[in-house]
Amino acid sequence: MRTQHVRPSPVFLGLLAATVLGGALAVLENEFAYTTGVVLIVIGGWAVSLCLHEFGHAIVAYKGGDWSVRSKGYLNLDIRRYTDPVFSILLPILFVLIGGIPLPGGAVWINHHALRTKRVESLVSLAGPFSNLALGLLLAVSVNVFFDGPSTSSFVVDPLPAALSYLALLQIMAFVLNILPVPGLDGWGAIEPWLSYKAQAFGAKARPWAPLILFAVLIGLKPVGQAFFSLISSVFNAIGGSSNAAAWGDFIFRFWERF
Repeated sequence: MRTQHVRPSPVFLGLLAATVLGGALAVLENEFAYTTGVVLIVIGGWAVSLCLHEFGHAIVAYKGGDWSVRSKGYLNLDIRRYTDPVFSILLPILFVLIGGIPLPGGAVWINHHALRTKRVESLVSLAGPFSNLALGLLLAVSVNVFFDGPSTSSFVVDPLPAALSYLALLQIMAFVLNILPVPGLDGWGAIEPWLSYKAQAFGAKARPWAPLILFAVLIGLKPVGQAFFSLISSVFNAIGGSSNAAAWGDFIFRFWERF
C-alpha cells in the first residue's frame, strides 16, 4: 500500500487541532475558557474517534481484499467520507448531548464479495469497536500517568483530566454498544457471515431501525439502562478509568443544564 493512500486529510487534522485547542483551554482558570475547552475535547475527540473507528473497518477491509475502499477515500480519515449529515453527525451528537449514549453514526460501504473469507468479514466488523476500546484505554492510561490519577476522595477534578476521562468513558460505551449482536451494529456484522440465510435476511430488514430501538430501550426502560451503564462502569474501571473524573467531565460538558 502506498503511503499517500493513508495520509490523514486536512479535515481530520483540523478536528485533531480543535481537540488539542480544547486541551489548551481546559487548563485555564477562567470558567468560560475551560468549559469551552471541555466541549471541544468531547465533541472534537468524539469526531476524531469516529474517523478512527471507520478507518479501522476500511483498513482491515483493504488488507482483506476490498481495494475499493481506497478509491472511496476511506483510508484518508476524512469524516466527510464516512458520514451522512443527519444520521452520522447530527443524530449521534444529539444523542450524546441528551443521553450520553454515543449511538454509532459513521459508515463505510464494504464490498463483502471482495473479502477473502468469513473470518476477514468478521475482523472488518470488529476493527471499528476495538479501535474505540484502544482509544479509551489510551486515554484512561494517559490520565493516570500524566495527572497521577484523579482523586477518588473528592468529586471535583481539574477540567482537563475530567474531560479526557469522560471522553474515555464514551469510547468504552461505544465499544460495548457496538459489540452487541444487534442488526446495524458491528457485533451483528461480526457474526452475520456465519448465520443462516434466513437470519441474514432478517438482519438486513432490521438494520435501519434496530439501533434506534436499542437506544430508546436504554433510555426509556430504567432497569435495562441501569444494567447497561453498570456494565460500562465495570469495563471502564477494569481498564483503569476513573468514574469520578468522568462524571465531573460530564458535568462540565453539560454546561447548559446549570442555567
